[in-house]
Amino acid sequence: MKNNSFRFLWIGQLFANLGDVFYVVGLISILYSVTESVMYLALLPFLNTFGRFISSFISPLLLNRYRLKSLLISSQFSKTTILLLLASWVSFQSLFGIWFIVCCILLIAFFDGWAMPATNAIIPRLVKESELLKANSFISVINETVQLGGWALGGLLVALINGQNVIWLTFFLFVLSTIFMLWIVDKTPFQFKEEKQKSFETLKEGWLTIWKIPIFRSIHVMIFIEAIANVVWVAAILYVFVNEVLNVTEAWWGYINTAFFLGLILGGVICSRYSVKIEKNMRKTVLYSSFGVSMVTLLFGINSVAWVALIMVALSGFIDQIKGITIHTYLQKEASTEDLPRIYSAQYSMVSLVFGFSTLAFGGLAEYFSVQLAFIVSGLLLAGSGIYILTIKNRFPNNYNSAEKN
Repeated sequence: MKNNSFRFLWIGQLFANLGDVFYVVGLISILYSVTESVMYLALLPFLNTFGRFISSFISPLLLNRYRLKSLLISSQFSKTTILLLLASWVSFQSLFGIWFIVCCILLIAFFDGWAMPATNAIIPRLVKESELLKANSFISVINETVQLGGWALGGLLVALINGQNVIWLTFFLFVLSTIFMLWIVDKTPFQFKEEKQKSFETLKEGWLTIWKIPIFRSIHVMIFIEAIANVVWVAAILYVFVNEVLNVTEAWWGYINTAFFLGLILGGVICSRYSVKIEKNMRKTVLYSSFGVSMVTLLFGINSVAWVALIMVALSGFIDQIKGITIHTYLQKEASTEDLPRIYSAQYSMVSLVFGFSTLAFGGLAEYFSVQLAFIVSGLLLAGSGIYILTIKNRFPNNYNSAEKN
């Protein structure tokens, strides 16, 4: 993976993702100091999810007209511009009210919506096919490391330099990210598509591709089920589990979140280290990890011992990371360079929408029944996903050193 463009991509994403974390941490501090309202803090993740859903839903219209590199640059540049306006407001206290901040949050989330599908779709264009799994693992490790360390570092920075200055630091990181995106070279030919078909037909292309091709349909059935089941790992549900089931201090909430991210990082490292071996056994990797993560989730849900919970949550992150990287690699190997951006756009729209509604459903389940029941239901859903994959396993090539594309 010595390709300079891939290096510029991951460095640019590193600055962008770190900036995203700092931006949220700084904004939480600012919103609470201005409003002293928990409602506005809860509004932040909702607006982020909603903005990204709308953006990823309409992104096929952009993918037909612009190169992936152009979309990455425009996404990051637009976020940088909006953040400059936000940073200026929180620093100079203009006449804009709280709704100006809300609008900025929504716009930044909207412009961020097509960045991840474009990033995943451009990776196969920048590295050799034999290095795809290793490249996906590397990107995942970078992202999870940022998530693990970024929140702690962001909280420290807020305490040291206050929320306003953290927003300005985010602006600086976004500028650096935009510059690195400019240096990417994508040599894949691009053919501009005339808007001969209706916009609605364009929006359906990714969904139709997923539905018509068996392996894509199977992958997204699994992703759909997991988007529902994985809601139990959100911070709010874990917080309730720590208090009501483990009966330990709030510090253990932080320990469990940290253990989960450490598991994700370790899973990415293992995938990168043993990428050749995993590519020779991709079908088995998906099957074993599907049932493995189901079993670990069930065991976590019925357990009430704190140190055992730490082990279970780390193991869950580890297995889930290996499974996710393998699935992404399947998509990138099987899809054409033309179809891949549309597939990812449809996928991110689906995940955003399903995850949002599932958060409400599992929140209600945890509140009105029990938080342990939420984890048990999640584990059963993941088991169902594993059984489904087992029944249609022949759709998945096992060894890409010998198997041809479908």
